[in-house]
Amino acid sequence: MKQFLLASSAMALIATASPAFAQEAEDEGAVGAEIIVTAQKRAENVQDVPVAVSVISGDALEQQGGINIENAQYLVPSLNFRKSGTALNQSLYLRGVGTTTFSIGGEPSVGTVLDGVVLARSGEAFSDLVDIERIEVLRGPQGTLFGKNASAGVINIVSKRPGPDFGGYAEGGFFFGNGEEYRVRGGVNLPLSEKLGSRITGFYSKWDGNIVNETLGRRVNGYERYGIRGVVEARPSDTVTLTLIGDWRKSNDDCCAEVIGAPARNADGTVYATFNTRAATGLPPLLGDRTRRVRQNLLTQALEKAWGISFQADVELNGPTITSITSYRGYDSNEIRDGDFLSTPYIGIVQSHDFGPQTGTTFTQELRLTSPTGGFFEYVAGLYYYQAEQERTFTRSNIACSASTLPAQGVLTPCSTTAGASTLTFPLGTATFGTTFKNMAGFGQATLNFSDNFRGIVGIRYTHDQLNGFHSRTNPVAGAANANFDQGVYNEYIRQINLGATPAAAQAAAVLASNGQPFRQKVTNNNWSGKAGLQYDISEDMMAYATYSRGYKGPGLNVFFNLNSNGTPPLAPETADSFEGGLKTTLLDGQMTLNIAGFYAKYKNFQANNPDFVLGQRVTRFTNAGTVSTRGFEIDMLYRPSDDFSLSGGVAYTDAKVDQFRLPPGAPITDQIPNGTQLPFSPKWKASLGSSYTIRTGGFADVELGAQGSYQSSQLALLVASPLIRQNGTIKDYGLLDLSIALVGKDDRFRVSFLAKNVFDTSFAAAISDGGPLSAGNTGSSSYRYIIPREADRYFGINARFNFGAN
Repeated sequence: MKQFLLASSAMALIATASPAFAQEAEDEGAVGAEIIVTAQKRAENVQDVPVAVSVISGDALEQQGGINIENAQYLVPSLNFRKSGTALNQSLYLRGVGTTTFSIGGEPSVGTVLDGVVLARSGEAFSDLVDIERIEVLRGPQGTLFGKNASAGVINIVSKRPGPDFGGYAEGGFFFGNGEEYRVRGGVNLPLSEKLGSRITGFYSKWDGNIVNETLGRRVNGYERYGIRGVVEARPSDTVTLTLIGDWRKSNDDCCAEVIGAPARNADGTVYATFNTRAATGLPPLLGDRTRRVRQNLLTQALEKAWGISFQADVELNGPTITSITSYRGYDSNEIRDGDFLSTPYIGIVQSHDFGPQTGTTFTQELRLTSPTGGFFEYVAGLYYYQAEQERTFTRSNIACSASTLPAQGVLTPCSTTAGASTLTFPLGTATFGTTFKNMAGFGQATLNFSDNFRGIVGIRYTHDQLNGFHSRTNPVAGAANANFDQGVYNEYIRQINLGATPAAAQAAAVLASNGQPFRQKVTNNNWSGKAGLQYDISEDMMAYATYSRGYKGPGLNVFFNLNSNGTPPLAPETADSFEGGLKTTLLDGQMTLNIAGFYAKYKNFQANNPDFVLGQRVTRFTNAGTVSTRGFEIDMLYRPSDDFSLSGGVAYTDAKVDQFRLPPGAPITDQIPNGTQLPFSPKWKASLGSSYTIRTGGFADVELGAQGSYQSSQLALLVASPLIRQNGTIKDYGLLDLSIALVGKDDRFRVSFLAKNVFDTSFAAAISDGGPLSAGNTGSSSYRYIIPREADRYFGINARFNFGAN
């Protein structure tokens, strides 16, 4: 909180100085300008939309040094981001609700949409965002119009479109302070004819990383990313617009090596003595969220390739507009992970390395009809089809050592793969599994204009979901890797249960029935969801609204490497009943907007990862965790008295908690999570405040000062029953302050910026997990793994952008 208050003070100083220069603004055209969004599938002023929406311009995100959605969480108080070992497993949270799962049979609760195309997994949107017009963050269930994966909200990403004139930009940046980073990006707007335009952009970025791997002798947790994106837009007539968009990117991330930041603890909270003696040899010093070193003999990596193409046709009929969006996307990811977090196998401590390539494709088709505005009955209606296929081959390769001739290191004796040096076995398990999601829907939403200032909103969506999954795991070398699992194992497990065997006994007996045939599942569901609300214009500059939304997310399957018979029951669909009321105001002759929203939502059959044990190892199981709820309020503010000064910010209070936990079938009662437990990644308080102020020099360049502060209270990172683990898995509260100064050329022909990020060098963890190494035999908790984001260290950057033509 201290850092956020200091950040607020810094921005207040900028604000105090502004009136002396406001009179010198050359162009007041932008003051009070409307912010246009497509939150209701039509272009509207954000102040007229009865939905809580935060809008971030692509230019504003870049000027803050941000390049992806992860950076947006510091600008939108209701948005949180769960960082994981790979983008494939990372998650977005809105109003405290999101989905954490390692299963490819589950979908996120917060949907991501890129230029009208729903992305199958939010990880597809976690790479660099280049040439973005804006990001719209829609809070609360948005399934009526957006459908897939939107039971908690939508991140709607809109890229820039071709303009009528030739132009473009070239940009380069160098960042330093916690590993060096280089960024290059550029684009060109190229008219091909009077009715045909194109826009092509490309990017490259490389960062060393913020963690030192002592074993490999290099920095890790960095990345190398590059890609290209093209847009071609044709306007053969005044009533027809055709848009073709294609993109391709590749990411080679050595991310995210988890540091061991905290020790294993006994049930009474004291440090487990055996852990301390082992850690003195096997780990770097444990410094909590200040830990920046690992000793791992495998480079943890996330190797990704994504591409896509979409075609959109907008045809104005005599009144309504018909829109068709067709897309096909591919997303491949290969997760390489050091699963034992140590530099070598030791006697009695198994080395575990994971390799998990995954491929996926998605086809979508949306067809909708949008009425013109101004009549009594305004509507958006359409049909939607979605098919996403994913397949993964995951191998866990272990080395187990029972004896070694190498000298002991403290209390640990390392093992060697040199012939005759150690007694080794090489347990190995490989699983091939996949899913196919099919979704068909019809939807419509209408606005009834009862009068000039009073409107009713009603919407409905019918959804049919079909989900197929398969799984087959082989264990050619027995040992610590999991035993076989396939259709034969499952059939025998069910037979043993019907004969009265306990789940553990049935599981042990079923392994002998392995037949090599993939275990297959299929689940279908039909659903009606929708929205209803009222909207009233209190005055020309003030609008109030109240809405009810029925959110829906389809059924799921627990499909991942550790799957066993007890984890096979399909997950029921997740539903939400959400109530929201808000007030949107425009003040000071359009210079200020101030929006307030209050909300309450209850989620039933909440889909989440729950702790589980498989063959004595702690894993997670994707289940319906019961009923949860979230309530709170949000305030968004934008004040722009002139072109030279702006102040924006927001605050969110969120109380998201477990109402009634559902214990997974077969789980011990000790895994019962208490009702009232805070949901993970849902801080009760979040706030942001940003300011930009331009000094007009009259010379070759003006000076622009910027400041951005953010704060969030403490939050849980683990949804578990143990109060000890929850306490040690809590991310502390923290505040960040970023400062910038830029030279801006006339007509914005160039911009050279110097940025100072995390000025106070505030350290924090993006995620904390239990299940760390050197904890065997402890009955309290294992050691804790921390993921440290880049923003947890102070760093600096220089960025230069040059615009040419009509950019």
